[in-house]
Amino acid sequence: MPVEVTWWGHATTTVEDSGVRLLTDPLFVRRLAHLRRRRGAVPDGRAAVADAVLISHLHSDHLHLPSLARLAPGTRLIVPRGAPAALPGLRRTVADRELPMTELGPGDETTVGRLTVRAVHAEHDGRRLPYGPHRVPALGYVIQGSATTYFAGDTGLYDGMADEVGKCDVALLPVGGWGPFLGHGHLDARRAAEAAARLAPGDAVPVHYGTYWPIGMDAVRPHEFHAPGSEFVRQSALRAPEVTVHQLEHGASVRLAADR
Repeated sequence: MPVEVTWWGHATTTVEDSGVRLLTDPLFVRRLAHLRRRRGAVPDGRAAVADAVLISHLHSDHLHLPSLARLAPGTRLIVPRGAPAALPGLRRTVADRELPMTELGPGDETTVGRLTVRAVHAEHDGRRLPYGPHRVPALGYVIQGSATTYFAGDTGLYDGMADEVGKCDVALLPVGGWGPFLGHGHLDARRAAEAAARLAPGDAVPVHYGTYWPIGMDAVRPHEFHAPGSEFVRQSALRAPEVTVHQLEHGASVRLAADR
């Protein structure tokens, strides 16, 4: 049975495997603070349909409370351990929308239908910036079903990444950001290609680029908005030629066989 990946923009994807739909880091708005959606329509109601939602960390472009409020009651949230304690608004949203919640730390597992979801470390600041201590981990997730899919969340390269993630068929890798400069704890196209080389999946999908950009900065390093996806394709051909890269348009899907 193939796995189907839909990219809705930024870090928001749907992974469908074994009849189970998982949604990652939903962000369903045209504007977030100083960021404006510059490419791709705001996802429609289909994107909010999921059996469970994986939240990688507490930054507001990954854990966006108004987007979580669009989920149907009963949709399960899987969040980093400590997230409800650090973010009262999350507790209110969960209660108002009747969303069951599971907290995970690196190495913890849970099941969603026929899938097993395992949390792994992400090399990224997990705080709800600019507030709060650095006490909630940033996570990636390994989804085991008919295929093994790695959703990296937001991360930099780190020693032991390949060992912690393990063998995977599909890797959803961040390749850019939402501003002209990437700080520590991020992957650009070159480093994402290096991650693909280390992980050696059969297929990779670039995410976390080409969607949001600061208002008034359209002319500041515009290649950092437009180029990361195609540059990841180019860099992967050099560094990880055995990996097939699928550069998706916003709202597009790809079906991937687990036995490639």
